[in-house]
Amino acid sequence: MPGRRAEVFFYGLFMDEDLLRAQGMAPENLELAWLDDFALRIGKRATLVPSAASRVHGIVMSLTLADLQRLYSQPGLEAYKPQAVLAHLATGEVVAALCYNLADLPAPGEANPEYTLKLRAVAQKVGLPADYIAAL
Repeated sequence: MPGRRAEVFFYGLFMDEDLLRAQGMAPENLELAWLDDFALRIGKRATLVPSAASRVHGIVMSLTLADLQRLYSQPGLEAYKPQAVLAHLATGEVVAALCYNLADLPAPGEANPEYTLKLRAVAQKVGLPADYIAAL
């Protein structure tokens, strides 16, 4: 069903609606959100790892399943796999969403300063909490 949509929690550069629209996608219903008990790890790429008492901020949006398949079949993104999460929206609602993460965690000491700078800019653009952005 190419037109079927899913709620997705994005925590990286795909939080940027303009970036997705430039790729021909039509994100809908964007909401600030967070996941509890996860932490952000940035190596060559970003991923989430389980971490008690941690919180990752991002955006929940609706995309078609076809868009998600196209997005995560791009070179370098095939290693991301969807998992079900419960996202807390800024409105107070909790929704089931997909969240794409790497199966293999970044190696200790692996970093990507250029990605981190881009992520800070996107996080600021979408309105994530200032203390969260500062900690990236």
